[in-house]
Amino acid sequence: MNFDHFQTLVNNFFSMDEAGELSPAKYTDVPVERLPALVLAYIGDAYFTLYVRTRLLGYEQNKVRVLHTFDARMVSAVMQSKAIKVLEAELSGEEAAILRRGRNAKSTVPKSASIAEYRYATGFEALVGYLYLHKRYDRLSEIVDKAFVIISREMTVAAKKI
Repeated sequence: MNFDHFQTLVNNFFSMDEAGELSPAKYTDVPVERLPALVLAYIGDAYFTLYVRTRLLGYEQNKVRVLHTFDARMVSAVMQSKAIKVLEAELSGEEAAILRRGRNAKSTVPKSASIAEYRYATGFEALVGYLYLHKRYDRLSEIVDKAFVIISREMTVAAKKI
């Protein structure tokens, strides 16, 4: 991002009114259906990461490095893709469409996951972001709770193989 682009973003996000106070955001009602899948995934990633970190506090409260190691593994594309593949059969038609939009979004794939894993994980994050922005908190909780259990089980099985 160059400086001009950054300055434009700052001006849009943090404009001052006549009294020198921060004015409200320019976009207060964001039409969720029109947001790009990668934007939904951006929100979903943040939500799921916070969810996982909060849940992990039930197991460990002192060792931040241990918490980070576990949360990084749990929110990885590999684990998210495993979770959504199990949950996919339980999705409504609308939710499945959001998952597909996220899977089909073009983005750079990191070396830590296969293309298929990364695409499924992006679909999962897009679904989480979509549910969050639509304020469908009951369904959101149901999906992330189940994903957490699936991922925890997968990590436990993997640890026993070592």
